[in-house]
Amino acid sequence: MILAGSDTTTVTLTWALCLLLNNQHTLRRAQEELDKHIGRERLVKESDLEKLVYIKAIIKETLRIQPPAPLLSPRESVEDCTVAGYHIPAGTRLIMNLWKLHRDPRVWDDPLEFQPERFPVKHKEVDVQGKHYELLPFGGGRRICPGISFALRVMELALASFLHGFEIEKFSNEAIDMRGSLGLTNMKATPLEVFLKPRLSPNLYV
Repeated sequence: MILAGSDTTTVTLTWALCLLLNNQHTLRRAQEELDKHIGRERLVKESDLEKLVYIKAIIKETLRIQPPAPLLSPRESVEDCTVAGYHIPAGTRLIMNLWKLHRDPRVWDDPLEFQPERFPVKHKEVDVQGKHYELLPFGGGRRICPGISFALRVMELALASFLHGFEIEKFSNEAIDMRGSLGLTNMKATPLEVFLKPRLSPNLYV
């Protein structure tokens, strides 16, 4: 679980930075939230996370638009059944395409756009705990990812700490390449290279 979790967590944080850099207004808003609740004279603590609504929304929106595992693990029907008018024989293996589900225009306005603010507003009640079938980055039901709570906490704290600690800039004015690689994990096809500049008091980096 730890090995799988570190892989998908790293992938998600990489995509979050890519999306923020391609949407600079969201990056500025995230850092404004951090400065408001934490300031620049101390580091982010885990107890701060409940106040960081926009940071949490960034993680949710990243998991929606760039799920780390675009295809959920297969499920097999144990008996004949009918779902939405389709006959499914016993023994059929089903794979859910999260990439398609999370970009369904019948559910999401502007589904291809990175809009973290959609969660605190229109989709406020939607979470990633497997209760809402329009957003299932960790799966759902009895076989939901067992590390979900740990993964969310790590991603929120890591992203908040990174954005709080550094100004982040692209190497050029061109948009970050958003192509993914083929595989079970949705890894970025090309390396993400950025400039970092400290934004806190110097003594906090010792």
